[in-house]
Amino acid sequence: MNRIEPFLGPSIPAGFYWFNPPARYQLGDGLELYTDPQTDFWQRTHYGFERDDGHCLFTRLTGDFSVTTQVEFRPKAQYDQCGLMIRVDSQNWIKVSTEYESEEESRLGSVVTNLGYSDWATQTISSERTVMSYRISKRGSDFLIESAIADEPWQQLRVAHLHQLTEPIEVGMYACSPIGQNFWCRFARLEIGENGWFYEAEATP
Repeated sequence: MNRIEPFLGPSIPAGFYWFNPPARYQLGDGLELYTDPQTDFWQRTHYGFERDDGHCLFTRLTGDFSVTTQVEFRPKAQYDQCGLMIRVDSQNWIKVSTEYESEEESRLGSVVTNLGYSDWATQTISSERTVMSYRISKRGSDFLIESAIADEPWQQLRVAHLHQLTEPIEVGMYACSPIGQNFWCRFARLEIGENGWFYEAEATP
């Protein structure tokens, strides 16, 4: 299962495919893309709308795994975002990213969507942070979602569950601009490996 994909070739690597491809992207020094206008992923909760038109470069995996990426980004408009996504279908998925709010502050967090309803868990982070790493580890239907700044240690963002998980599951990188467009980001690589998330069943949080 172990694979490190730095996207050094001129075309999409074997086993990867686009979901909602952006009009502008290139490979050769990582994956660079510019978002199309008003693209997003969200389902119903609080806002009422249903959006499933952000850009994803996916592969399919079965069993337990850990997936990691590092991404550099230059937000232009509020809510510009890019990171990792785990997807069963439009009604069941997970994403983790840093969502731009203002020149001072952004929202580091994750969205977990179950049965057609999204939630959003966040913490404030400086908008000076323009390079982030994200990791999602799968153990059955449970997921550990983490982030890291530069070479600092991984920090847990949350533990989550997908209620209607089927396999293979779609795994990859995503970007979107809910109210803007032409948000640039560059994914340096995607790493897929064995699940390194272990716990004792008897442990109490």
